[in-house]
Amino acid sequence: MKKKLIAGNWKMNGSLAANETLVKGLLAGMGTPACQVALCVPSVYLAQLQALVAGSAIGLGAQDVSAHDVGAFTGEVSGAMLREFDVRYTLVGHSERRQYHGETDAVVASKAQRALACGLTPIVCVGETLAEREAGKTEEVVKRQLAAVIHANGHCISEIVVAYEPVWAIGTGKTATTEQAQQVHAVLRSQLHAASNQADRIHILYGGSMNAANAAQLLAQPDIDGGLVGGASLKVPDFLSIIAAAL
Repeated sequence: MKKKLIAGNWKMNGSLAANETLVKGLLAGMGTPACQVALCVPSVYLAQLQALVAGSAIGLGAQDVSAHDVGAFTGEVSGAMLREFDVRYTLVGHSERRQYHGETDAVVASKAQRALACGLTPIVCVGETLAEREAGKTEEVVKRQLAAVIHANGHCISEIVVAYEPVWAIGTGKTATTEQAQQVHAVLRSQLHAASNQADRIHILYGGSMNAANAAQLLAQPDIDGGLVGGASLKVPDFLSIIAAAL
């Protein structure tokens, strides 16, 4: 049985001093976790985090990756650059990238493809808005978003991580009920099974305001293989509590 994966997404938060305090606190309190742990941090802090987590159980992650290898793409960071800092994971298609930076399903699929080609594990984010959920389109939306990535990556799909993040539950304090979350995760699992004979090895994370209070209940669901944790990953006690719940 695969270990669960708890990935923290710091978003645009952090400072050199705060990062050091946070990571040292996590390492001091974590012991040998029963799950896999990752931190997806702003790219300017990758060098600092590379040093802080070296030799530990924490895997380093980026928050985005370019769909291009090299060239005149100002502000972009390539997969090869990320690999130089021992980055193992990168988020692709986070709802904030889709919403604020206009990333389409095709762009997200291309970024996932580029990440895989560079030896990175893309954490592919899918999820519906409140309007889409209320219109009964949740399943249609997440399947469309994931289908684009499956189509672009073929048999390599078994190397990705999927994160379901209901957009209406991100940073709002609202959380999908465990039943709502499990229902969507089961849909995604079924879609992955149709695309790969190794679908059971693919982690499907829940990413809508997972916190210390709700983590154990969410992580107990059969198709929830971990969490993509936002605000709670910036608080040592909360993140440690979520890690401890991921048995």
